[in-house]
Amino acid sequence: MRTPQIGFPQLVQDFFLQRLIAQRGVSARTVESYRDAFELLFGYLEKHTGTSPSALQIADLDAPSILDFLDHLESERHNSARTRNARLAAIHSFMRYAAIRDPASLPITARVLDIPAKRFNRPVLGYLSREQVTAILAAPDRSTWSGCRDAAMLTTAYNTGARVSEITALRVGDVLLERQSAMHLHGKGRKERVIPLWKNTATELRTWLTRIDSQAQAPVFPNRAGQPISRSGVRDRLERAVVLAAQDCPTLRGQHISPHTLRHSTAMHLLQSGVDLATIALWLGHASPETTHQYLESDLAAKEAALEHLAEPSQIPTRFRPDDSLLGFLKGL
Repeated sequence: MRTPQIGFPQLVQDFFLQRLIAQRGVSARTVESYRDAFELLFGYLEKHTGTSPSALQIADLDAPSILDFLDHLESERHNSARTRNARLAAIHSFMRYAAIRDPASLPITARVLDIPAKRFNRPVLGYLSREQVTAILAAPDRSTWSGCRDAAMLTTAYNTGARVSEITALRVGDVLLERQSAMHLHGKGRKERVIPLWKNTATELRTWLTRIDSQAQAPVFPNRAGQPISRSGVRDRLERAVVLAAQDCPTLRGQHISPHTLRHSTAMHLLQSGVDLATIALWLGHASPETTHQYLESDLAAKEAALEHLAEPSQIPTRFRPDDSLLGFLKGL
């Protein structure tokens, strides 16, 4: 007996509710990212084909349509290659699920799954010197409520190397200051980690925690309304601290410094202090060692140290002579 073909709207709902949430248990941020990708895709298809999202079929999401959508993201929405790849990853995940639930769609899903991610140049990571970081952390006016919060927030961000989303998600119960000072971070993909705190960071936090709600679920860094500070709020407070710090640290003038710059700076300073890449990966909550390896590539001092162990080449030029005719052919291409 032939299994009835599942409707496309039901397939999409099952993908989110069963596959992503019930089976894989992905984080809320992942669900939001995938949701945004499909909202954009369905809106694009409705505009260009006149078919409403509820009336779509899996055949409407064939490879040419997906490729046109990806081109639209870059040319009209001015998305970066990284964002384009994130949208494609969401589509690929759905197509793998669709191939299992609806085997009749295999010719379509296979072609979409063959669409590769776009390669792009990775810029050299920007980071701050220790003197620059020290100037920024000293900038907030600790005599005011917002200044005390900013000092604790920026010091925590640098100490832990936390993502801005992890900073905004911190709750009072995540701050451990009794026996050993540490911070419990809730990272991407439901990955959690505990980071030790310097004495200075712990002191800043102890002072700050006396000025806010002490309940375990209260935000560590609230805004004036008592709600968790937003991502844009963190960026704004950091920018203000940079402007103040630039008065005593001229090298900060004219620089674009984001919360992620602080994260990069933490990683680079750990690397320069001799901490191995595996420990830095655990510290930052990286899922892939390749991500952490970028910091080694950005550290010019480490490259210069490696160069000292390499003997300089001979000044007498030599001509390469292949010892095999096929190798000679390849070398001549």
